[in-house]
Amino acid sequence: MTKITLALAASCLAIGLTTSPVFAHPPIAERSANAEQAAYEADRADILAMAGNFSVRFDMQESTPWQEGYTPIDRKISGGHESVRVIEDTGRKIVLQHLLVVEHEGETHVIKHWRQDWEYEPARILVYSGPGEWAWEDVSEKMRHGRWSQTVWQVDDSPRYAGWGQWETQGGVRRWRSNWTWRPLARRDAVRHPVYDRYYGINRHQPTPNGWIHWQDNIKMESSDGELRPIVQEYVLNTYTRFDDYPVKAADDYWNATKDYWAAVRDEWNQVAMKKDGIHIREQADTGTIISARLLEMGTAIANGTLSQTDAITEMRKLIRSNT
Repeated sequence: MTKITLALAASCLAIGLTTSPVFAHPPIAERSANAEQAAYEADRADILAMAGNFSVRFDMQESTPWQEGYTPIDRKISGGHESVRVIEDTGRKIVLQHLLVVEHEGETHVIKHWRQDWEYEPARILVYSGPGEWAWEDVSEKMRHGRWSQTVWQVDDSPRYAGWGQWETQGGVRRWRSNWTWRPLARRDAVRHPVYDRYYGINRHQPTPNGWIHWQDNIKMESSDGELRPIVQEYVLNTYTRFDDYPVKAADDYWNATKDYWAAVRDEWNQVAMKKDGIHIREQADTGTIISARLLEMGTAIANGTLSQTDAITEMRKLIRSNT
């Protein structure tokens, strides 16, 4: 365990939080083999149903201040169009890549957006453990049984956060709910240089009749003098509604041109995480990591035909290896 992780754990205990997943949910009750298989297939169907073409609405609102004198920022609503593609499906692992399609001054631009990896009964997950640090965290056998982890990766395929949870039906509504997870600041907050420096939250993914929602319940936290303090509560509701009336082909053209490059990027990050028992890379407010902008630029250049994939992969490997 790293010094940062130990310090984080101590701070959490001091304010009544825990990084240990065993306290988040009880183990799933024993089920028959047929029930286990039926649940597994239902879970897979809900995950795969998040793929498609969507109109997306992002609704973010700070609500309750936990520190005297802090004024919550105004609610922010934005939106866009996203194509979500299944880029890997081995049965027990499903990888969904998000591609943001925007139109500016009459031109269509595709931005490689976030990625979500779903893994059934994972032995460990790569979690955020403090500024610039992601570490492996074990998931005990009794807690991972029948559950899925979700690992979210940033636009440059560097890690963002990970959690695990169970797909279940409550009140007639299907949902997956994570354990409590730590996350670095999103760009929307980081560029403001706020007093808080990380999130502690729960994620929910729920299918809807015409798409799905991603709901977040976040405590925005400040690290000060080795202790973590809650600053303000935030609610985020991202709504994905099935929609095809935008340049969907542009997203698929971009991905077809760059998928081998991004596969190499994913592989490089994976190798770093395995060899170094985690990932350390400096964060940057406006881009996520200090190398994110260049990795995205090279993807665009490959798609435009102005950079060879071979040259891009060579430079990418140097960037990741020299900055981790």
